[in-house]
Amino acid sequence: MPTVKLPVITVSLLEAGALPGVSGPSSRGKEIFGVIRDIAYVSFGKYGQYLVTVATLPIIARVLGASGLGLLAIGMSSYFLGSLVVDLGITSFLAARVQESGTREDLVNRTRGTYLAIRAGILGILGLALAVGIAAKAPEHLHMILLGLFVGGFWSMSEDWVLIGQGRFGASTIYQGVARLAYLGLLLLLLPRWPTASMALLCLLASAAVSVALTWWDSWRGFGPPARPREVLTLLRVAAPVVTGRLMVTSYGQGSATVYGSVLDAVSLGLYSAADRLVRAVQSLLDPIGFALLPRMARRGGSERFWPDALRALAACVGAAVIACALLWVAAPTVIVLVFGEEFQGAVDVLRLEALILPATTVTSFVTTAVLPVRQDTVGVLIGAVTGTAVAAIALLLALRTHSLWTLVGGIVAAEFAVAVWYLARMRGLIVRERAAAAAARRK
Repeated sequence: MPTVKLPVITVSLLEAGALPGVSGPSSRGKEIFGVIRDIAYVSFGKYGQYLVTVATLPIIARVLGASGLGLLAIGMSSYFLGSLVVDLGITSFLAARVQESGTREDLVNRTRGTYLAIRAGILGILGLALAVGIAAKAPEHLHMILLGLFVGGFWSMSEDWVLIGQGRFGASTIYQGVARLAYLGLLLLLLPRWPTASMALLCLLASAAVSVALTWWDSWRGFGPPARPREVLTLLRVAAPVVTGRLMVTSYGQGSATVYGSVLDAVSLGLYSAADRLVRAVQSLLDPIGFALLPRMARRGGSERFWPDALRALAACVGAAVIACALLWVAAPTVIVLVFGEEFQGAVDVLRLEALILPATTVTSFVTTAVLPVRQDTVGVLIGAVTGTAVAAIALLLALRTHSLWTLVGGIVAAEFAVAVWYLARMRGLIVRERAAAAAARRK
């Protein structure tokens, strides 16, 4: 199937070695060190929420209990959905296009203006929905969904995608780190006084304001104010397959609690959330590999090294995921009791089963962040999401009759592996197609 190029305006990169043709590290050792450094940056910056969550989970679990943790799980899963709805899931694609070539600042600001207009409009709708829900005194589950959607959407108003596209992982880490530490401080200060799931999300909203302000200050200083938006409908049309696919993936991944809240009671949802938080925290240590390699893969997008390097990096990621899966399986009883307490012992077996998804989610993460964005393969992302959603939907339909936690967790594992198999097949198809095109060009 054909791929679709996003109509993105790229920017002039500010750091040496960020563009093709610009000299980079002279030795293989320096290059490897640079990759490790960038992975560490992205781990703390983009996924620092998990590190903060792990640090505060013992307090949250003991203050809110299994039922309160279940409500918070609904809000946090809605947070991920709201983030995707607002940023359209195209930050990796924007960053990849930024990395491909340099251009004028007026074109950069035009893209920033268009993207800002889209995000602000969607966030306004989410804010209106939250206000209506508060005024109508919506049920607690619905309130957590609306609040989570708004908080996640507000977080996505940042200009962090510009920093990632420039390869400025250090700056991104500093800004995100300040915000995460603010969240940690607010949570420790306010949650014991107001022990509700809503307060935990409000603390996250306050920290999001810090991140948004810092990244906008940086981009404004570097490029000036964004220009008037142009071709809004064009960007929306091309981004539609990406955001649709990402929403499908999130619905049975990080946003699953929003969906499963309709078929599980609060206690069962709390046990699932306890296991899921730990699995996603480990996953967060693996996902940044793709983000850190994205600028480098984009620089090699037109060279013969692209696919061999991609396959080697993918093999290394999967190997690390298998080791992480084994360690989490063995440590499950100790970790659950240590982090959550005796009340959550029922989550041990859930954690062991869900830990099996780590190799599969690592394949999906790497391919969708470091390979398909470089090839601008929006169709491939959408098909992968449809595949996983179809499998997860079958499990959800079964759970509507059984109300079994195991049906849902088994469905998640099956869905993640189905998606991983698709992306491996998609990579192979792209390799075969590009090699055939190259062979045809040589014959001419």
